Amino acid sequence: MVVSPSWYIGQRAYQVPHSAAVRDIKQLIYEETDLPVIEQQLVHNGKVLDDKVQIGTLVPTGSPEVCMTLEGSGLKGGGRFGQTTPPLVEFLKDILRRYPEGGQILKELIQNAEDAGATEVKFMYDETEYGVESLWSHDMAQYQGTALYVYNDAVFTTEDWNGIQEIARSRKREDPLKVGRFGIGFNSVYHITDVPSIFSGEQIGMLDPHQTLFGAHESGQCWNLKTDMKEITELTDQFAPYIGLFGNSGKPIKDGSFSGTLFRFPLRIKPSQLSTNIYNKEKVLELFESFKADADTVLLFLKSVQKVSLHVHESDGTERMLFQVTAGENPEDKLERPNSLKTLGLATDSYSNGVPSSTVTCATYQVNIETQDETAKEIQRTTWLVCNGVGGRGLCSDLDSLADDLKFIPTIGIALPLTRNDEDKGATSGFSGRAFCFLPLPPGEESLTGLPVHVSGFFGLTDNRRSIKWREVDQWRDPAALWNELLIVTIIPRAYFTLIMEAIKRIQTKKDQDFPLLPRGTYGAWPDTNRIKPRWKPILEPLFHDLLQQQVIYSLTNSWIHVDEAVFSELDTDVDITETVISYLQSSGMQVARVPAAVDAVLDTYVKGPASVKKVTPSLVRQVIRKDKHKGSSQEKLLLLEFVLSDKGYSDLIGLELLPLQDETFAAFSSSVSDKDAVYMASEEYPRSLYPGLEGRFILEGIKPSVMSSLKDAAKSREYCPSEGEQARVLGITHSDLSGDS
Repeated sequence: MVVSPSWYIGQRAYQVPHSAAVRDIKQLIYEETDLPVIEQQLVHNGKVLDDKVQIGTLVPTGSPEVCMTLEGSGLKGGGRFGQTTPPLVEFLKDILRRYPEGGQILKELIQNAEDAGATEVKFMYDETEYGVESLWSHDMAQYQGTALYVYNDAVFTTEDWNGIQEIARSRKREDPLKVGRFGIGFNSVYHITDVPSIFSGEQIGMLDPHQTLFGAHESGQCWNLKTDMKEITELTDQFAPYIGLFGNSGKPIKDGSFSGTLFRFPLRIKPSQLSTNIYNKEKVLELFESFKADADTVLLFLKSVQKVSLHVHESDGTERMLFQVTAGENPEDKLERPNSLKTLGLATDSYSNGVPSSTVTCATYQVNIETQDETAKEIQRTTWLVCNGVGGRGLCSDLDSLADDLKFIPTIGIALPLTRNDEDKGATSGFSGRAFCFLPLPPGEESLTGLPVHVSGFFGLTDNRRSIKWREVDQWRDPAALWNELLIVTIIPRAYFTLIMEAIKRIQTKKDQDFPLLPRGTYGAWPDTNRIKPRWKPILEPLFHDLLQQQVIYSLTNSWIHVDEAVFSELDTDVDITETVISYLQSSGMQVARVPAAVDAVLDTYVKGPASVKKVTPSLVRQVIRKDKHKGSSQEKLLLLEFVLSDKGYSDLIGLELLPLQDETFAAFSSSVSDKDAVYMASEEYPRSLYPGLEGRFILEGIKPSVMSSLKDAAKSREYCPSEGEQARVLGITHSDLSGDS
């Protein structure tokens, strides 16, 4: 019988015996729609049917069915009223409109595998044209051709089988630890296919949102390898596509169980009501290329999936691997990552169970990523230091409240690439940090953070899962957007701090080993205040508050020191001068350090109070020389002289024994000297020959013209006005003996 309701719940068909009564039909309707029996009225040929009427008395002669109309009695005073859900196809079309096609589809399927605890995922484009003789129906023939397969080594649970059928509500939302917790993820495959199918464990299921293949109003069909083996055996062609791929010889079907999950997505070869998007080999390979673009980071923050590969199965039966990415453990400590994940799992459980904690639990491990491109014949390897953090229950009350409402967990991951790049450029030269929600968000401006690390988090995303939600004027109270801002200011800074400190610790403990990051390379992990995007700037204050209290500066004498212990060199002058100045300061007990410009900007901004940043300046060197006289060579003294004169701080030269004399000694600068202590400068007008016996009191002949010019300027500047008739002697140099000044 067929029931057509007068308000929209969709047409319903029921197979019942002739002896069934109208009340039995009402009960079936209630079980399917939740419409109470007492509110139902079944109408046939304009008459309301009594509950006791038998269906057999209504069936027309020679007809296998009878049609009725369902009416609701409604509330008192009016008819039934309320909102309804759209037809299944329309619902899915809306998802496809909001969720653009592209490489993100493959990532969604990786997320499903991650949720299931799989360790490996394989994608395959299959060109095979399977038989069309023994099928469920002739209409299935169009789905026996080219297809995209996705395999993972986890088995569907009962919850998975139920969840994949409930498109309006994601079961993953009930378990916040699941990555793909937004219901639209799997349904993005309808960009590619009209009839997706799943083979896992003891079942093979096919979905048909058009509800045309398996009977009226049936949106799918499922076969059990144990109870439906007779039908599976008879429909040889129908189930042939699930045999022989990825090493599957057909044994799982015979054994009644498949220890993995195989999705099959027959490519859409003609427009359908669901989508006009036609798929072919070229478009599938474009999907593969899109995935390869950031494949080296796909596995960074995943806990289970450690290998993803792309394959092609040619029409002649040849199977080729095109590409593979794997994540490997730290070769020096293979238990490091498993132990870290265990620590994080315990912290997550504690948070979910309401165990109080005011700290962020962090665990750090090394990950080695290898991509193997068979087409380009290239193998690339990258090493990462990854720190994951889980916030404690009680760290931030607002965060806790939102976590309970949204079913979120305050987890964060930070990944630093470890490379032996130019030390001054640091660990991340030419690197652009991106935002992840466990998997990388689609490339583009919105996913860029301006940080020198990748950041993954349990972020609240926009409906299409393409970007992080932020509070805007029109959604200022959006809870997911507020959650994201709290994560950034409370959890990320602590995990980021731990990552940098762990990098320093590993450099210290692995000095003689091949750790892939040089000491000064750690500066590359510091955020650049000029590059970081505005949304992420709240990280800076709490991060640097903690970081700048630690020994994070690497001195030129190869030791880790606090900021207030360091003297920072920004010298870009003559190499000999720079080396001499630094060497002299070090010999005087100072810890000199050189940092990149971005770190220097951080120090200027975030080091506050009396412990201001000390820098190598002419003033500092003059101060040190006055306190600790230079005992080095004459050449070094000349270089120091050139440096201390460079800022024109002539009044600060008093007492410095740096005036080079012709007799190869050095005199001290002074503001008041006797004739016998005066130092002279020769000129064309007053050559040395005019001063017999004073040759040794002249400035050394042959010093740099720039130094001589500075000394003349020093002599001209004076601290006092001499009395009339007195020869002006300033800083130990006679002013009257300067060329053109007598």
